Amino acid sequence: MRRLVPLGLTAAVIAVVAGLVGTPVRQHTSAADPPASTDRLNKEIDNLKLFSADGTALVLRDFAKDKGTVVVFLSFDCPVSNSYAATLTELHKVYSAKGIGFVALVPTDDAAEKITKKAGEFKLPFPVLSDSKLVAAEAFKATVTPEAFVLDRNHVVRYRGRIDNQYYGRMKKNPQITEHDLRDALEAVVAGKLVPAPATRAIGCHIDPKERTVTSDAVTYHRDVAPILQKHCQSCHRPGDAGPFALLSYKQAVNWSADIVHYTQNRDMPPWKPTAGLEFVNARTLTIRELDTLAQWEKNGCPEGDPKDAPAPPKLSDGWRLGQPDLIVEMGEEFQVGPTGKDVFRCFVLPTGLKEDKHVVAYEVKPGNAAVLHHSLNYFDTTGKARKLEAAEKARKKGADETDHGPGYPVAMGVGFIPNQADAPRPSVPAVGILGGWAPGQGGTTFPDGCGILLPKEAELVLQLHYHRTGKVEKDRTKIGFYFAKKPVEKPWLMLGVGGMSFLESIPANEANHVQKGSAWITADANVHSIMPHMHLIGKSIKITMTPPDGGPKLLLEIKDWDYNWQEWYWLAKPLSVKAGTRFDVEGVFDNSGKNPNNPNNPPKAVWFGEETTSEMLFGFLGVTPAGKERVRLSRTELKK
Repeated sequence: MRRLVPLGLTAAVIAVVAGLVGTPVRQHTSAADPPASTDRLNKEIDNLKLFSADGTALVLRDFAKDKGTVVVFLSFDCPVSNSYAATLTELHKVYSAKGIGFVALVPTDDAAEKITKKAGEFKLPFPVLSDSKLVAAEAFKATVTPEAFVLDRNHVVRYRGRIDNQYYGRMKKNPQITEHDLRDALEAVVAGKLVPAPATRAIGCHIDPKERTVTSDAVTYHRDVAPILQKHCQSCHRPGDAGPFALLSYKQAVNWSADIVHYTQNRDMPPWKPTAGLEFVNARTLTIRELDTLAQWEKNGCPEGDPKDAPAPPKLSDGWRLGQPDLIVEMGEEFQVGPTGKDVFRCFVLPTGLKEDKHVVAYEVKPGNAAVLHHSLNYFDTTGKARKLEAAEKARKKGADETDHGPGYPVAMGVGFIPNQADAPRPSVPAVGILGGWAPGQGGTTFPDGCGILLPKEAELVLQLHYHRTGKVEKDRTKIGFYFAKKPVEKPWLMLGVGGMSFLESIPANEANHVQKGSAWITADANVHSIMPHMHLIGKSIKITMTPPDGGPKLLLEIKDWDYNWQEWYWLAKPLSVKAGTRFDVEGVFDNSGKNPNNPNNPPKAVWFGEETTSEMLFGFLGVTPAGKERVRLSRTELKK
């Protein structure tokens, strides 16, 4: 997958590119959501036989206390489950003192020793036991992790479901936690009262059934499924990479078969948003046949088949995928990301040590911890302002409750300051420029032949990194490799933006289908190599079209279900030649209603154009090279014929 790397961005455009990340959203349900399960409610649970990590025989009631018991099903492979470690720790602290016992059960085939180790990493203060044979999961009729059950003093289930409303869907967060279901249930049980909402819908990762009945071997793992996973999934779903679990073996595929089918059938995985337009070289899509194969395999009971039918193991390189870089720049020390709280956006200032200007023709980002790093944006700074911000952050007195430690400085957008060209050491170089970025699934970026980005001598690299929290302390030390031009760079690399919204415009409150449009004309013959649409949180759909001076409109790209969390440059399979006077149009539809789960405002309010994610934008960016020597730009005014 390749992404555009523009040079010499304005402050607004830097902020636009820097905003390619997600923001939590509000509680949302739909008619398609499964109802909350009431199975086992008001039923006594048998005194189940359990085992500790050292094999000691235990029973469920060993963990009960005077007022009752919390039994929670967890999986350390499930990011939703892991995110609740701190919440469960706090609930244990409060309610164990009020007579409630706690125990966690892990319904996976992980070894007991691994479970004990993971529980220690997340600092869980209560026993965490294996339920690999699903004895407890079947007794409770648990279906996902995390799922919590509250038993009263008589071991009767009085509550089952979610811990709180942190999520409205898998990996889809609400902006605020407003409903503390498990806490409220515990308050009622401790007081000897009825639980006001005894069943809620638990959101998380599916618990794989205890037994599968193979009904047909027409589709098998080794012959039919493994090649699909190898081609489309394993670049991320492998140990140490961005996928939350590995999909390298039959056993792993079986464990996650329900999720594989669910997310591929919904077209959520592999992540690819375009629904129409040109052909793109970095498309991540499954064919209808591949989708049917995965679904049929799971439906037939996940037959393994003959290992002799398996494809050759994939070559998954842990080194530099583009070869040894000419320059490697690395964070000077590790940065520690605390276990809980909002996502972290932080800039790290790294010297390049360059004594002469260089043209970058390719780059590759190597996350130190892909499980926690969501994306990077790679800037350079020639003014020294980023270094001063880092020094100020280092000198700041830290609060005792701060859990993020290490180099860098926090930012909301971009590099944390507005670039001023007057501060640049030379008129020929920008004050701040951007050198691309990284997102999960991206191996390295190579620019079209003959193109490059100027990296000025003595410039400092500024890595803006976006970290997710995982429920435990994480550490990262990311590095980036640059590949320099070995021959003269013939063409400037340009990023041109077609805007559809101005500072004077807003999206009215309570409008579910508000349309914004914008047009611009290219001033000289050029080649278009890539396209990137951009909106913020309440964007609903977007399309970008072009109309040549002597022809009709042509659809370049359309996304009907906009998702702010998945934005990237879409690289054309074949560069598109355009003539001077060609018009480019961007059209976006916004949903600023109360029914939009992505709306950051409750109740809705007018949303104006702005750089913050809670404001809005509408752009269609084009990665362009000149076809000749004439300067290429976009004009808001139609060219005279």
